[in-house]
Amino acid sequence: MKVLITGAGGQVGRSLLACAPAHATITAYTHARLDIGDPGAVEQAVRDCAPDVIINAAAYTAVDRAESEPGLAHRINAEGPRHLAVAARGLGARLVHLSTDFVFDGGASVPYGPDAATRPLNVYGTTKRAGERSVLELLPNGALILRTAWVYAAEGRNFLRTMLAVLRGSGSARVVADQVGTPTSAISLADTLWKLTDVPALGGIHHWTDAGVASWYDFAVAIAEEGVARGLLPEGVSVVPITTAEYRTPARRPAFSVLDKQTLIARGLVPMHWRKRLRMVLAEISHV
Repeated sequence: MKVLITGAGGQVGRSLLACAPAHATITAYTHARLDIGDPGAVEQAVRDCAPDVIINAAAYTAVDRAESEPGLAHRINAEGPRHLAVAARGLGARLVHLSTDFVFDGGASVPYGPDAATRPLNVYGTTKRAGERSVLELLPNGALILRTAWVYAAEGRNFLRTMLAVLRGSGSARVVADQVGTPTSAISLADTLWKLTDVPALGGIHHWTDAGVASWYDFAVAIAEEGVARGLLPEGVSVVPITTAEYRTPARRPAFSVLDKQTLIARGLVPMHWRKRLRMVLAEISHV
């Protein structure tokens, strides 16, 4: 199976490379090597690789900065997937496209299903929804969209790394307690993406995160507790719960981002609880 991966320098892209199956012949592009917002570059890259599957892990993910850079966010998150879909259609390749919980407004009280109405609250979510629509329009039978949430990894810029740095530096952190979702390890997401590439008939929109539910505060408390246990943080660090109103950001965020994974669980995929995954990632960090 020949696979082209975009966004290979990001935390999901690196994880895809780290757990790639032996039967996959991979061509990996970082943003520096391939700007998916450039249709000519995308067409050339796909033609050169002639992949069976394209996994699009490239995205503009700076949620707050997107409010002041909507054009750039749209170029990467909306136009980029369209360019990839056009190129995939031309070669008869399958496109696996990664999307986000931020396409929802957070007003639900039960997990969002793949067919739930989308009402993004910010530029990032709006551009990601536009990317989804382009992919489905151009490849109604040749694409799979996987929405996920709260992704973190041992490397890169993410909530886990930020919390470790803040707690080491000041001994305490103030963290929002009224936004709820599911922390998701990049390596568990990458493993699921690879499993889905082996199911060529599967298409449409699906959801995947680790198991369980947490607020950002809960996640931070777990990072503090597990970090101390691992020797990554000193004893006595503390996490203080605050409200969204106390932590103003340029972009509005959904208060509830739990995703319903049943369409994939029904196919035999089993999510690991987020706290167990967190321990595994912290173990990886402590051995670096």
